[in-house]
Amino acid sequence: MKRLFAALAAVAFLAACSVDQSPDSPIEAVAAAAYRSPSAPSLTIFTMVNNRSGNGGHTSLMVNGSQRVIFDPAGSFRDKRVVERGDVLYGITPGWLAAYKSAHARVAFHVVSQEIPVTAAQAEAALRLVQTNGSVPGGFCTNSTISILRQIDGFQGIDTTIFPVKLMKQIATLPNVTTTKLFEDDNGAAVDGARAGPLLAE
Repeated sequence: MKRLFAALAAVAFLAACSVDQSPDSPIEAVAAAAYRSPSAPSLTIFTMVNNRSGNGGHTSLMVNGSQRVIFDPAGSFRDKRVVERGDVLYGITPGWLAAYKSAHARVAFHVVSQEIPVTAAQAEAALRLVQTNGSVPGGFCTNSTISILRQIDGFQGIDTTIFPVKLMKQIATLPNVTTTKLFEDDNGAAVDGARAGPLLAE
């Protein structure tokens, strides 16, 4: 399955936050790529966790509102078929969502997804914030994600940190969080699906 998604996405991925040097897609492409999910409004925090050390390698935020996008600050999920502007990935259909997670899950890292139901107003606030944030310098993926979250009603209490796993643990304490983990081995066999229990201490 991993090889299938890799062929679909054909993206270059670095485990840690890096400097994105790809050019922004034009405004017209952003408008044309908009995808609206039929699911309820939500925010999903993705954390890429090292399977050996337990440390985090990257943080990103998916916003599901009037359209579904992924704020991938200083991320490396880039492909000519994926519309990206200011570190926001547009057109996040189910296929591209699966490709995004699969590109990050590998023998060295797994992906933790923490989905939080929100109101339509909260989702739209998050969408506006990620769209106007702009590109993020390398190493600031977690900090920039927290900066977005703290401007949304109900998320002001999140403490600032530069460590992905520390943010992940804070998100786990919020009500109504649905947590899943994606593991894939280097041969492409996915062993995804189990809902996470209490997160282990760092």
